[in-house]
Amino acid sequence: MGAAVSNWRLARAVSWLGQLGVVAGTALDEILSRRLQDGDVEGHVRRALAHFPFPKIAQKILDAYFIPGGREASAPYKISRMHAVPASLPAQELCIAANFVEVFLAREGHAHPVGINFLEKIQMPHLPSLYGAMLAGVAVVIVGAGIPMEFPAAIAALAEHQPASYALNVAGNQAGEPVRMTLDPAAFMEPGQALPPLPRPAFLPIVSSSTLATMLVRRIKGDMAGFVIEGPLAGGHNAPPRGQLQLTADGQPIYGSRDVVDLEVFRQLGLPFWLAGGYGSPDKVKEALALGAAGVQVGTPFALCVESGLSPDFRRALVAKALSGKAKVFTDAKASPTGFPFKVAELEGSLSDAEAYARRRRICDLGFLREIYRKPDGSIGYRCAAEPEQAYLAKGGCAAEMAGRKCLCNALVANIGMPQRLADGSSERPLVTLGDDFENIGRFCAHGNPDYSAADVIRHLLG
Repeated sequence: MGAAVSNWRLARAVSWLGQLGVVAGTALDEILSRRLQDGDVEGHVRRALAHFPFPKIAQKILDAYFIPGGREASAPYKISRMHAVPASLPAQELCIAANFVEVFLAREGHAHPVGINFLEKIQMPHLPSLYGAMLAGVAVVIVGAGIPMEFPAAIAALAEHQPASYALNVAGNQAGEPVRMTLDPAAFMEPGQALPPLPRPAFLPIVSSSTLATMLVRRIKGDMAGFVIEGPLAGGHNAPPRGQLQLTADGQPIYGSRDVVDLEVFRQLGLPFWLAGGYGSPDKVKEALALGAAGVQVGTPFALCVESGLSPDFRRALVAKALSGKAKVFTDAKASPTGFPFKVAELEGSLSDAEAYARRRRICDLGFLREIYRKPDGSIGYRCAAEPEQAYLAKGGCAAEMAGRKCLCNALVANIGMPQRLADGSSERPLVTLGDDFENIGRFCAHGNPDYSAADVIRHLLG
């Protein structure tokens, strides 16, 4: 769910109540640095870092980012180092610590499992993110937005604190050696330090077709615990429609019969599966169970509950829209630099507003969604279709790919109340993603109250 919308508070609340709370694993290193720069007012980050198994790294992070009392409101955030190939040790250290902190806090105070969700499209932080989450005892790793073929091998290696590597997708000329990220846990341990083996979390890929699921079963064999089957009604990134892309008159992808998942294939595969995308009601939960699902994955109702990381002002404005019958979600075929369709909730002042989007000067200073490409000389570079036009074109990017692209990295962090301050005194604008079920959010609002809890959602879903 975005970047820290499904944060540790929300995941802990859901797990506390006996369901699987899942933290969003996107951009946690940047978010951790901003929490520290904002003063870590309640002390949660520092409390978690006190349990981090590499204390010297924890202290280095505090020295670099913690500002007692918080930064001045007009001051920009210090940006953390971008991930790159070969990996930067400070970037890996911050990423390991950030994922540890998020999972540690989500697990604090109860004995129920906690999961984490990664995007395959954001590959360069995979290994440090995974290692940090495993150090904190994450129970389930869910991965979508791609084909996460190498996660099981990475989990197996990191559980033993052994070196792990991950193959990266490279665009352009493919000549040359494959590009791989590497992580050696020994590089972070203090002299003489030895850690016991880590429990291996269950691995659940997110899929949108039985074809992909069958291929994963054949290639990965016994290292999957099941599947999350996500349809095009879900928030965030959606799988593109199968076949040639066709759009509605207002520019939304058209999904057809080829995009309907054949659940019989999943039942024959014999692995548990969970259904996602529009399953946030008691009737849909019952329907999923009747179809043989182990359960459902629900995002939108939790994204708008009080424990969510979404800025309270945005959250209440969106709930008010739903209660007044004005909720609207647009499946934007162009917004995401990944090229995947991306669900956008209409909200005044956000980048869903054409005027707000047009006013924003293109900047690429976080770089999580950058594409790796092969240069003519065989070396690799980085580009993003939402970065400044001249820079993207100079890197061999296609002008047509830039139309309508939005900087999701900055926007998703702005969603949680941490917008970067810009040179002209303005701040980065948000861009909220919700599923199509947004319009029905009133079912959780007793007597029209826009503030409802994760417990309210669970009570309603379970009837």
